[in-house]
Amino acid sequence: MPTGLIINESELLAVRKAYDNLIVSMKDSLQSEDLIHLNKAFDLALDAHKYQRRKSGEPYIFHPIEVARICFEEIGLGPTAVICALLHDVVEDTDVSLNSIHEIFGPKVSRIVDGLTKLDGLYNVESPQAENFKKVLSTLIVDVRVVLIKMADRLHNLRTIDSMPHHKQLKIAAETNYIYSPLAHRLGLYKIKTEFHDICLKISEPEIYNELLTKLAQSEADRNKYIKEFISPLESALTELEIKYRIQGRPKAISSIYEKIRKKKVDFEEIYDLFAVRIIIDVPVNKEKSSCWQFYSVITDFYRPIPERLKDWVTTPKSNGYESLHTTVVGPKGRYVEVQIRSERMDEIAEKGFAAHWKYKGAKTSGKDRSDVFDSWLDNIREILDTQHSNALEFLNDFKTNLFAEEVYAYTPKGDMKVLPKGATALDFAFEIHSDVGSRAVAIKVNNKLVPMGFKLSNGDQVEVVTNKNQKPNEEWLKMAVTGKARSKIRSSMKDERRKVGEVGKEALERKLSHMKLDFEDNVDYIAKHLGFASRVDLFYALSMEDIKMSDLKAFDVENGKMVIKKDELATTQGNRAPEEPKRAPRNTENRSNILVNGEPGDIYEFNFANCCTPVMGDDIFGYLTSNTGLKIHRINCPNATHLLANYGYRVLKVDWDNSPTGMFPVDLHISGIDSGVGVIQKLTNEISNKLGLNIRSFSIEGNEGYFEGKVGLFVTNKDQLNHALKSIKELEGVSTVERIDKSFKK
Repeated sequence: MPTGLIINESELLAVRKAYDNLIVSMKDSLQSEDLIHLNKAFDLALDAHKYQRRKSGEPYIFHPIEVARICFEEIGLGPTAVICALLHDVVEDTDVSLNSIHEIFGPKVSRIVDGLTKLDGLYNVESPQAENFKKVLSTLIVDVRVVLIKMADRLHNLRTIDSMPHHKQLKIAAETNYIYSPLAHRLGLYKIKTEFHDICLKISEPEIYNELLTKLAQSEADRNKYIKEFISPLESALTELEIKYRIQGRPKAISSIYEKIRKKKVDFEEIYDLFAVRIIIDVPVNKEKSSCWQFYSVITDFYRPIPERLKDWVTTPKSNGYESLHTTVVGPKGRYVEVQIRSERMDEIAEKGFAAHWKYKGAKTSGKDRSDVFDSWLDNIREILDTQHSNALEFLNDFKTNLFAEEVYAYTPKGDMKVLPKGATALDFAFEIHSDVGSRAVAIKVNNKLVPMGFKLSNGDQVEVVTNKNQKPNEEWLKMAVTGKARSKIRSSMKDERRKVGEVGKEALERKLSHMKLDFEDNVDYIAKHLGFASRVDLFYALSMEDIKMSDLKAFDVENGKMVIKKDELATTQGNRAPEEPKRAPRNTENRSNILVNGEPGDIYEFNFANCCTPVMGDDIFGYLTSNTGLKIHRINCPNATHLLANYGYRVLKVDWDNSPTGMFPVDLHISGIDSGVGVIQKLTNEISNKLGLNIRSFSIEGNEGYFEGKVGLFVTNKDQLNHALKSIKELEGVSTVERIDKSFKK
């Protein structure tokens, strides 16, 4: 048990008040037995955490109480989940055992708490984070409450993250963006997903976040005035419908605004739909659809709709249960306004997602049962979990494809609808019908036209799959499949095939080890690992195909009945292992490298700046310890940062810029604008070289039908100089966009 300041009397009063407030909010949902178990859980958690404090200094027990409150009030979970939330850290962080939880609270609570407890001893795996993600995600098909409580836990940690060191905040934000945000979306927890995104943006891009927050605050009065102006003409016509309704105006999330600015390459002032008007109607379930369209009809009588912006998720709900009718209309003063129309039931599902969905399970709208919106998704998850994966990272990559934000609706020749992620292919559709159909597909028709298996589907496509019992998946299929279900089944089929072929190699290795008087099981995995194979199946296959030969075993010695790698071979077989620490260069008396690694001068390490994001002085950065090329320095907003920080946090080192900067840093810019025919190159080079005084290291430009695009490579001394250059070039006549270029993923 860790020792520390025990909770004092005034703190204990505050703790009990927080718990009492939780119980008061739950009073209408509690049976007498629930209250007994809640009190037991609180007393146990209070005693277990009494010596623990958070980074902020407050007693740790406030955290499980707040997680429990979020579970009940913001996600809509019941007493059992609240009990588990109060206990979610006791097994992991204190002396309380899982057996004790089982004895006091029974198997259901102990199973959920076990799912919430991190795995111990993950030292010999590629990614401890991925292993723990896999443990939590694997509970989805057993009890989804584990994941929902984990969401509440993550949300409270983010809300109180300011007390954490910045480099740890970055890891937490990366994990959130990598798995928790897409999972929140997939479970219909839109409000939580939005808060995840906003807090993560605040951590990774604080300047941008604060700038947008200020601009939203400054424009709030104008927005509210405009919303009233928009609603005023509608009120009398909506009242005539004799349907109870309420109207909300809400600004878009800061992260959503940032994404729009980034993708559309526009300024804040150029975004018209900064807010949405939400109309929530109170009608019986069987009248929801027709009532939503009645309200739509009234709105479009007053304001002109933009046809391509109509989203009908009332007729066809999203696969995460979301139902709403969205349209964008041209409001007063020619400004675009997004209008969302939904029922009270739909609104609760949109706010609380999965938990609210099960409250309405079995509800029918227009004769259609909506109770299966999650069932098919959970079936896909079950299939992925049932498939053997080489490691947790492979599982996680397959799982993440099921967390898609945008969907495609395609149909079988009989009219059965399949929901797939945007970008899914004809081959994915075949596996969505059934694993056997996908594995035996020889040809696929889309809208009666023969297409390649990698053909990307669009909404409304009708897909027919032609099969042959002799067909088998191959390596090329992995390049054509997008969904986790398809990719995991293809790999599984290939492994089965490799296993059959590998029987010859396995028998040969068994004979060889037997001849050497060595036990097969004691040595085979060691041999596979040190010859660079992910599994013994791959080793057997390579032996059967003669990619390696028995003579390769000469790289091993025998000690005490077991094979060990020869010392002179050791250096060449460690390419896939992460070194314990970066290699150190000879120590210098001064730091010429511009950086500090874990507070030490960067000169004493062997490192390189990553080519994928080319950091410059002043960027927020971190160090990633690669398996074979030393320490790589990345920007925290590098395209690869989320993947690296989320999955390989144990390889990440704290890196800062030194206070005595020197040197030049390469950076690439993408510039586009109006091609006036003459002078574009001269205008750009004059601004960059003569006025800004920067060295150009590369320059390419291409004009086409009045539009030009160019790529310019520069040397800058720091981020301030880069930002000044971006601003100056943007202000040139004819220039539409100028942005820093990040290269594609390079692990």
